[in-house]
This record gives sequence, C-alpha cells and structure tokens, in this order.
Amino acid sequence: MAEQYRYFDVTLPLNKEIPIPPPVPQQPGQEPSADSKVPNPQVFRFFDVDKGDKVTMSRIEMSSHDGTHIDSPLHFIPGGMTVDRMPYDTTLGPCRVIEIKDDKEVTVKELEPYNIKAGERILFKTKNSPQVWKQRQFLGRTVAISLEAAKYLAAKKIRLVGIDFLSIAAAEPPENINDVHKTFLTNGIYILEALSLDGVEPGEYEMICLPLRIEKGDAGPCRVLLRKEV
Repeated sequence: MAEQYRYFDVTLPLNKEIPIPPPVPQQPGQEPSADSKVPNPQVFRFFDVDKGDKVTMSRIEMSSHDGTHIDSPLHFIPGGMTVDRMPYDTTLGPCRVIEIKDDKEVTVKELEPYNIKAGERILFKTKNSPQVWKQRQFLGRTVAISLEAAKYLAAKKIRLVGIDFLSIAAAEPPENINDVHKTFLTNGIYILEALSLDGVEPGEYEMICLPLRIEKGDAGPCRVLLRKEV
C-alpha cells in the first residue's frame, strides 16, 4: 500500500501586501535614513491574456528577503557562504515544529525540555501565527528568538532554524538583529524566515524546501512544504 501524506504549505503568498519591518539602522545609535525602508514586493503584469494579449507575462521586483526566504551566511558574514552553494540537505529532510507559549520571545527555559539534538531542523510556531499575516502589517513587538536562546541552539549544533515572522530577531536594541543572526550564521546554521504556521500542529514533519538559485545570493525566496504521514 502506498504511503499517504498530508501536506502543509507554510509559504506566504508573494504580493505587495506582505508586511515588511520598519527600516533598521546599519550602525548602533544611528537613526535609519528616510530612504532605508525596503519597498514592498511588486508583481507587474505587462502582458495579460484576460486583456486580449496572446500570452500572460509578469515582472517581479522584490528584496531577496521578501516573503518566505532563507538567509545564507553572506547576509551578515563577509565572504560567507551564499544561498546558491547551500547544501541541499539543509532544507530537505525531517524537521520539528515547536510551539512557543511565551508571548515575548523564545527562551532557553522553554527550549530545555525539548532535548534538541545536533543536526535538527527546528521551526518555531509562536503567537505571531496567524495575527501578523492576517493583519498584513508590522505590529511592532513580535515574538522573536532571544540572544541567549540563539546561543543555546548554536551550541546544540542544529542545522536550520525557522520562525513565523519576517525576522528571527527583535529590532530592539538595534544591535540585537546583528547579534542573533551572526550567532546562527557564523556557526553554519541557515535561517528560514516568514513562515506561515497557522493550522500546523507541533510535532515531527518532513520538510521539502529549496531557495531560488541566486548566484552569490545573500538570501533566497523559497516554497516550503511540510508533510506528515497519515
């Protein structure tokens, strides 16, 4: 008898209404410049069969970090590994969805009972799901991974970490974004951001995910499927 699976598409639809975070200063204590805001992704349809054209074709303008995407080490590490050189097994294979109850951050205290092992792919379902995506706006304070929890996971030598928001790290204080990302990326741990985990129960899954093969890419938009045997 053939194996039966249930699939969960945990990818955000790509459109101009995807929430984006506010601009972040590049240096501690520095105010973000007026032009540092990342624009929303745009899909321009320049041929359309519904309007009488012979074909439908579109042009896409977006940041490499729009929507559901993988951060590669180059995102924060000079000379770091790029997304087109990411090992395939980073995002293909077993993963675990862990539900976070804390409404402020992912903490070491909440992670300790899970007995996290080296090589695991860990996705955090937080109170961000589904409110952030349904309201289609940046809500200010969201659940993120604390620096202490990032160091804990890096010491466990996990393979990949993911979360249901645009960034794994809180924007305050500003240096926290750099510190949390670098904690993972300097240890070869790739980061999967902007997951849509509403309706996905905590537990074990098989992850099917690959980013776009962007040459020398600091990140890559991707389609993420989780499947579970039924």
